[in-house]
Amino acid sequence: MNTTTEQIDNIRELLPMLSDEALREIKDFAAYLLDRERRCKALEERVIKAEQNPDTVICNSPEEFMQAILNADDED
Repeated sequence: MNTTTEQIDNIRELLPMLSDEALREIKDFAAYLLDRERRCKALEERVIKAEQNPDTVICNSPEEFMQAILNADDED
């Protein structure tokens, strides 16, 4: 059996034992994790795009590099 499927099944077995408040917290935490993964993926894509065009912006620090990424026009 797939490990991911086993993990999901294990979680499903535990959920009915939790209080309504705990279930809300789990839902909120799962939403937070999904949002964090989405933002991380978007940042990775922007960094890769910036790395493919290194001569377009010169940065003297990681902060300048991050600001250049955040200020880049989205062509997607």
